[in-house]
Amino acid sequence: TSETRKLVEGEYGERVRYVCEPVPGLAVAHNRGLATARGEVVAFTDDDVVADPRWLTELTAPFAADPRLGCATGLILPARLRTPAQVLLESHGGFAKGFTPTTYDPHDPPRDEPLFPFTAGRFGSGANMAFRAEALRGVGGFDPATGAGTSARGGDDLYGFVRVLAQGHRLHYTPYALVWHHHRETWADLETQAYGYGAGLTAYLTAVLVNRPTLLPAFLARLPRGLAHARTLTAVRDTDGGGGTPGAHDSRTHPWPRRLSRLQRRGMVQGPLGYLRARRALSSGAGRDAR
Repeated sequence: TSETRKLVEGEYGERVRYVCEPVPGLAVAHNRGLATARGEVVAFTDDDVVADPRWLTELTAPFAADPRLGCATGLILPARLRTPAQVLLESHGGFAKGFTPTTYDPHDPPRDEPLFPFTAGRFGSGANMAFRAEALRGVGGFDPATGAGTSARGGDDLYGFVRVLAQGHRLHYTPYALVWHHHRETWADLETQAYGYGAGLTAYLTAVLVNRPTLLPAFLARLPRGLAHARTLTAVRDTDGGGGTPGAHDSRTHPWPRRLSRLQRRGMVQGPLGYLRARRALSSGAGRDAR
């Protein structure tokens, strides 16, 4: 509603510019922010997180230390763990990427990551990321047919990571840049999320290859291990011990249910089709606007 604009302009107008993007889609909104940003670094977060007071300071500091840095990501921890669905998600990794600062360099790929840079989910997430504006603009920003709010369901952040790395820029993960994420509370929401993550994964890969076809040989060379990695991501991750409600607070064994694994795999199958539908929808919308 208009209340957001009133709040921002009324309380923070001297420090914050409010920009509205009416076209649905997270990547479209990200691109609008990128187009209007004035600084050397542009940072992104989501509406379901609370940022630590030092978030921007810590997330942007790596750019001053490394002129080759194109992207930085930060630590995402749960804001609360009060429902079985929230506990289950966090017990299987959540959004956190660990507590060790890590730099990814396309000229010196990590030896323990044979799929680099296509396993972009290891680098971070869109709720806590920043780019050198020049580097992100140099790859055309985010693909507007990816991300939440489109039939691709996600993947716009991963697309940005891979495109910037493919241009020779480094990516740095810093656990000192912290945001607190409100995990989905209900089982139904977690199911939707599982499907969306599967779809976003293959949608972003499709987008990368459509927009940068020169990466196709490298992708095909990594495809066998990539399929094995995908099976690992969607495996039914049972643990030793006994039963109970998945994600229950009184349980130390939080098995990943088969239904969520099936939903992730179903999403992976639908991801490329969703991306192509989103591209077609954007094209038809542009045609209507032109008329």
